[in-house]
Amino acid sequence: MSIKRVLSIAGSAAQGSAGIQADLKTFQERDVYGMAAITAIVANNSITEKGVFIHSSQEIEAQYYAAIEHVGVDAIKTGMLFSEEIIELVSDLLRNAPTKNIVVDPVMIGKMGSQLLKDDAIEVMKEKLFPIATVITPNLHEAARILNQESLISIAEMKRAAQELYELGPKYVLIKGGATLNATDVLYDGKSCLELHADLVDTIHTSGAGCSYSAAITAELAKGKSIHESVEIGKKFVTMAIKYSLSFDRGIGSTYHAALGKFGGERQKK
Repeated sequence: MSIKRVLSIAGSAAQGSAGIQADLKTFQERDVYGMAAITAIVANNSITEKGVFIHSSQEIEAQYYAAIEHVGVDAIKTGMLFSEEIIELVSDLLRNAPTKNIVVDPVMIGKMGSQLLKDDAIEVMKEKLFPIATVITPNLHEAARILNQESLISIAEMKRAAQELYELGPKYVLIKGGATLNATDVLYDGKSCLELHADLVDTIHTSGAGCSYSAAITAELAKGKSIHESVEIGKKFVTMAIKYSLSFDRGIGSTYHAALGKFGGERQKK
């Protein structure tokens, strides 16, 4: 049996809704073989105020080579990278990766408020990681931070921001509007902006939405889909995951990664 192989280089979220856990669930749902190189452990809880534990460059590099040398890879996604040192390492690894399908999700702040990217690491990400990306997938807040803007509050501003981000080197830019802009996203290819729309779901339970969206895009690129097809599938996937999101009666709940397959008619009834 042949299956496409996808690697996520990101943080581990102990509660299971985001990060590596969300990526692996998404990869499984999108029928690709998922692998992980964990950059950090994120464990927000009532006992410790820190809750973010960073892996060494040696640990990250060892995981990366274990995946690509023993299994191979058809697409790679990055999520939480946290520091200049890790970004520089990952950039060096990806520059020589055996695939050019690179999805960069510039994760900065977790749903629980944890800082997942140091402020002084943003410039390194822009300079070293963005130019080797097939697509970058910031949300509104992340796009504004990267461009040193206060905020993005309209689709017109999203489009201008996408054009500015494109100048940093990625082949494509996807800015996610989320609930702020009525579930409208913008994909820029260097020539034109494509708006992607979905029904806005009235819920706070969206933990892992951004990770899952970019992971679904990565899976589809691995399978040979175009960027436009991959983004459209990713949008459909995450919209259903939010629509059927899970509440655990404590704070923000999780997107439901099986929703599209279970309720969207993608699986044949037995």
